[in-house]
Amino acid sequence: MPRSADLILYSSIPTIILIHLFASPYTKVEESFHIQATHDILTYGIPSPFHLNQTSIAEKFRSEYDHFSFPGAVPRTFIGALGLASASWPVVWFFENVDRQVLVRAILGLFNALSLIVYARGIQVSFGNMTAYWYLVFQASQFHLAYYASRTLSNMFAFGITTIALRLLLPEPDTSGAKSTKSSESSKSTKPTKVTKPTTSPSYTRYRLALILFTIAGIIFRSELALLLATNTIYFFLTRRIRIWQDILPAGIIGLLIGLTATVTTDSYFWQEFPLWPEFSAFKFNVVSGQSSAWGVDPWYFYFASAIPRLLLNPLTWLVCIPVSLIAGTTRRASLSLLVPSLSFVAVYSFQPHKEWRFIIYIIPALTAAAAQGAADIWAKRGKSIIYRLLSLSLVLSTLGSFLFSTFVLLPISSANYPGAQAIQRVHSHGQGTQPRIALYMGNLACQTGVTRFLQHSQNLTSANTNEEDVLDTEWVYDKTEDPVLKYTPEFWDNIDYALMEDHEFEELKASSLDPESWKIIDTITGFGGFRLIKTNQKLADIRQNDDSSSIEINAIRRIAGDGGVDYYKKLRDEIAQRLTRGYWVEMSLIPKIRVVKYTRAL
Repeated sequence: MPRSADLILYSSIPTIILIHLFASPYTKVEESFHIQATHDILTYGIPSPFHLNQTSIAEKFRSEYDHFSFPGAVPRTFIGALGLASASWPVVWFFENVDRQVLVRAILGLFNALSLIVYARGIQVSFGNMTAYWYLVFQASQFHLAYYASRTLSNMFAFGITTIALRLLLPEPDTSGAKSTKSSESSKSTKPTKVTKPTTSPSYTRYRLALILFTIAGIIFRSELALLLATNTIYFFLTRRIRIWQDILPAGIIGLLIGLTATVTTDSYFWQEFPLWPEFSAFKFNVVSGQSSAWGVDPWYFYFASAIPRLLLNPLTWLVCIPVSLIAGTTRRASLSLLVPSLSFVAVYSFQPHKEWRFIIYIIPALTAAAAQGAADIWAKRGKSIIYRLLSLSLVLSTLGSFLFSTFVLLPISSANYPGAQAIQRVHSHGQGTQPRIALYMGNLACQTGVTRFLQHSQNLTSANTNEEDVLDTEWVYDKTEDPVLKYTPEFWDNIDYALMEDHEFEELKASSLDPESWKIIDTITGFGGFRLIKTNQKLADIRQNDDSSSIEINAIRRIAGDGGVDYYKKLRDEIAQRLTRGYWVEMSLIPKIRVVKYTRAL
């Protein structure tokens, strides 16, 4: 392929990650700690340790930072948030009204995109152009990795580091032919050769650095990476690519010292608790005490039967390409080095009762690389038989289908799962400037589906979507009280002006209120409610009139391509419904999720 094709394929990774970000710019509860911590560092700065002994400064620090009020089940590290805030600060300094939540997520997404590009470049060097191209195409057509690459999960902070480590473990290109030629030429010379001391193999250096990166990422961000470190260490030791005394022990000591020093010093300061190693606390809570089972228990085979197929998305990658890479003699050894450590990690980790696909997302680059080797082998043999020709065509069509399904089905559905973010923005538009002070209660679902401090109005921070004059007109007070006894006392609600709540919460509110008729629903926020098959031209006409409020597809396309993209989509949709599907159309339905409720006090 020409260099222009290289540029297009490599740039597709950051482009698709950013498209997913802009189509779905909000966050969920799993991401809340890191996004809130990044907000607090950007907004309030880091108090000087020399001043924290002053009572007023210490109290201000504890009142401003969210993690003191809502610490979560276990402490999490501030290192990721500190990195995002530091990288964001120069942009914020130049562009004060930039959307800061989108900015910090874009920085994380681009870091992960860079790690994927580095890995793809390593594949190109180790396995050739065609394998790298198939890797990039497969990676671009997968949904979960692109969608979550910019999300402030501990897993995604670790992902970029582990992907770079996996790149360092890729084999060097085979240069034995060149070396043998050079040796035969030199043997013809009768001059005596000087005996030199053998130097350290470049592979050993790369492998040591990979082990250091795995260790650091596991110590700081996710403790399960200790298993991935162990499976890779054992495999490469047994295949004689790393040594105990020269590689494994030095890498472990260096990684341990760097990781522990970074996390203990940083997090002890931010949490005001010394000594604190957050990920060790999380390991004790989730694994040793078994508390993670409270979030759900899945069967042992969940990762193999459900998570990995969903993460790879294209079924031919694991049904055809990976098996082919293991069968073909030219790719077998390399594929084993990619698959054995990764799948062994999954097998061992499957004994942990609570399972989520994000816990194993680190192995997707390696599995995709193995699939790319099989695809490249099939593609190279497409002229040899009708079977390879059909397989090659199937790979092209299935990859295109995966990309279309990811972009036009999974992405719109996922973007409609953040009613809390939409609700808080909607209530701001209702209440801003109507009175000097507004107290807003945010219910559990709202806080879990998009509400963050970046979306709140602050007297000291102008929102990207709000005029400074408007912010100063109204003081917003935000309440996330969780106490069920306090929440449903008349005295509590007498101090609230607006509330974001589900239907059952609204009924409980009216039942406990002294004046239930004073609470009115002024808006309804919808969310994804499944698929619905519709028919008749009249229904399509109704959809055209109500696109803004009823169509997930329209909302997502408008964010990405604007009104022009929406108009093009409408024409295409109507043509398909009228000409190809006999009037049938499948729509992604929206159902009410959160009510925006206002307390109308009597004058």
